This record gives sequence, C-alpha cells and structure tokens, in this order.
Amino acid sequence: MVRIELETCKDDQSQSQVNNFYDSYSQSKLFLLQVFNEYPTFVISSQNFYRDILTMSTAFLTAVAVILCILFRLLNVNSQPLKPSLWCFDETFLDCIFKIAPVLREPYIPTRLWGFSGHVQTVLHSIVGRVKCPWPLGERVYLSLFDGSTLTYDLYQPLNEHEDDITVAICPGIGNTSESVYIRTFVHYAQCHGYRTAVLNHIGALASVQVTSYRIFTYGHTGDFDAMVHNLVAKYPTTNVVAVGFSLGGNLVTKYMGDKTHKRPDNVIGGISICQGYNAVEGTKWLLNWQNFRRFYLYVMTENMKTIIMKHRHILLSEEVKTRYSLNEREIISAATLPELDEAYTRRVHNFDTANDMYRWSSSLNYLDNIDKPMIFINSKDDPLVPEDLLSPIRDYASKRSKTCYVELAHGGHLGFYEGGLVYPNPVTWLDRTLVALIGSIVMMTNDNALKKTAA
Repeated sequence: MVRIELETCKDDQSQSQVNNFYDSYSQSKLFLLQVFNEYPTFVISSQNFYRDILTMSTAFLTAVAVILCILFRLLNVNSQPLKPSLWCFDETFLDCIFKIAPVLREPYIPTRLWGFSGHVQTVLHSIVGRVKCPWPLGERVYLSLFDGSTLTYDLYQPLNEHEDDITVAICPGIGNTSESVYIRTFVHYAQCHGYRTAVLNHIGALASVQVTSYRIFTYGHTGDFDAMVHNLVAKYPTTNVVAVGFSLGGNLVTKYMGDKTHKRPDNVIGGISICQGYNAVEGTKWLLNWQNFRRFYLYVMTENMKTIIMKHRHILLSEEVKTRYSLNEREIISAATLPELDEAYTRRVHNFDTANDMYRWSSSLNYLDNIDKPMIFINSKDDPLVPEDLLSPIRDYASKRSKTCYVELAHGGHLGFYEGGLVYPNPVTWLDRTLVALIGSIVMMTNDNALKKTAA
C-alpha cells in the first residue's frame, strides 16, 4: 500500500487538485487490481524481482569485467617502460651516439593509458599523426626528370644557427609527403635545432601536383631521392647531408646508401632508417596473414595506393600506357592486396617479370654490405607491420659492421613513439627528440674522422 501525505490545503483550488489526485490514484489502484485478478501470472513477488535484478547485475558486471580484461590486454597496460636495446660493433661510434643522444640510456616512457599498445600507437599515428602540429614554412622545388616525371621536394631553412651546415634529406613513408603531420613535426623540431631540411614528395602523392609520366613512386626506386640530393648539393655545395627515411622511406634511404647504380655525392655523410622491414619478399608474406591484424593494415595500404593511381588515371591508365605495359584497369581496381596490385600494375610499369623479382630488387637487405657511411636503424618490437622475425638480419648486421648501430624499442608501434602523459601525449615524440640527437651523433663522428685525417 502506498501512503501519501499532503499538507493541509489553504485554498479551494489546492483542495480541488488534491481531490483530483485521490480520484486518479483510486482509479489506478482499481485498474491494477483488475489486471492482477484476470492475469495472476503478472503478479511480481518481491523475492523473484530482487533475484532477477541481482542476476542481471551479475551478468552485466561479468560482461563489463570481460570487456575490461580484453581492453587491458589490447592496451598492454601491465607493461613497464624499458630502455632501448642497442646492437653496435663499433665502440667509437657508440660513444659518439651516447654523448649526443643520452636519451638512449633512458627508458622510453609511452603515454600511460594506451602507449604500450603497438596497435593503438600505429592507428593514432595514421589518423592523428602528432598533437599540436606546427606548419613550417618553406619553398617547393620542382624538378623535371629524364623520364618525363615531375618531382617535387619542399625545402626548409633552419630557424636557429648551427656551427655546421647540415641538411637533413627526408624520405617519408608510403604515400606520404611534406604535408604529412609527423613529417611537419619533425621538420619544425629539426629547424629549431639549426638544421636545414628537405622533404621528398613521392610522385603522385601530392594532390596539388599532377603526374606527368607513366609512373608514380614505388618501394625500391631510389632515383627520385638521388635527384633531390644532387639538387640540394648543387644549391649548397658545402653542406653535409644526413639522409633520414621513415618506413618505406627507410627502405629507400638504406638502399640508396648501398646502391652502386647511383653516384652518391661525397656530401652525404650518413643515414638513419626508421621502422622499415628490410626484406620485402618475406614482409609481404607476413602482411598476407590475419595474425596480429596485419591483413587489415595491408588492406588500408592497398586502398591508399589504389586511390593515388585512380586520382591520376587519366595519365597512368591512358590507352597508350595500358597498351604499352599490358595493363588491365579492371584488375587494378579490383586488387584486394598489394601483391595483387603490384602484379596488375607496379611490376609491369617497372618492367619486372614477377612481383617477387621486384620485391627482391626493392629490399634494402640486399644492399647493406655496400654501405660505407655511418648508418643507424630504429625499430620497435610491437610494430604490427614489421614482425620481429624480420629484425634478426639487421641485429646480426649491426653486431658485425663498423659505423653501424641498430636501436630496438619494446614499444612504439609503427612510427608512433608517443611519450608522456596519462591520455594526452607530448607534442614532440620520443622519435623526434632522438632523431635530432642521432643526426648530431653522425655529424660528430664525421667531424672527428676529418680531424684525424687532417692530423695524420
């Protein structure tokens, strides 16, 4: 029984409202009694009611607990910050690195809530890039290549003075340009430390620059990067050039440093590669597996490449080009993976018999022995695009080769390396800070060697 107490009404209107309330309540009560008499199964006992509520609460809490366990597992929040692992046979080179980059002696501390997950770092890098990203001001340089291609790169001058004239030649990741957020952040940070920077815009990747020949960029074509470097040296004959490559760009920079088909200028004093896979043949096999969601990342990369091709289809898929290279536009559009796209388009345009032949030609692993300048390689073990099995060869190489260092982190994902904070990371990442320091290490190594030669 419901008991309702009301204060004494002081006027007729209030009394009328009370009477209406009681009438409505009485009618509702009679109606409920009639329903319960006609349908007794609808009567709810308090004992069953509370039992059902407790059962629902237990099931709900169990579901929440399972979801939280899965989430904590994916976020890997039980991990702890770890120091980077280094492989370096050359103790002199290692001393130079530690002098200029003491950050490598310290633990890398990812963003606490989600930074220990390689997947989250990779996805955020792809979608967000960097927080509070600056937009550095530079000039765009246009180059006409012998095959009719129009190559562009963006040139940025230093914002502060540096005792040496250093130019950082940057090769971005697949489909990326000087307008990519992570590139802009690193460029600005390098400018603030007195470095001139130049960023290669992969042919076809910039929406504002039309393709003027039959091709776009590819995994192993180092001619575009070589053209940019030679143009930089022509503009600044006394500058020293450090090549820096991200992901696909890391593969191109490494291959460029060991590729004998190009006459590399003496101004190039070293290179740094970040998050590359070294072996395109084996790497492609791994990406075709669903394990660790690699097939999903492969799908995204494939769609991005197809978007670039279709954006310039009036040139790349003209009737003349399709006839010359035996291209089937329907096969290109329907390609579901990069190997399918490379079979239908890329290997044909670049005159390879098979896609695997092109992958072997592209893989920087096959050019390591020809490198004669200081090189630094950086990878993370939780990179979903580069499985740990692909990292063994570079560990072995750095363990036996002079002027070479391999840096491996437990966390960081693919080009993420966010650090600091609980949820919101620092604007400058661990990678940005470390790269600028490593460039200084290569410069220091070069200057020390020059002094030794002069003294001798």
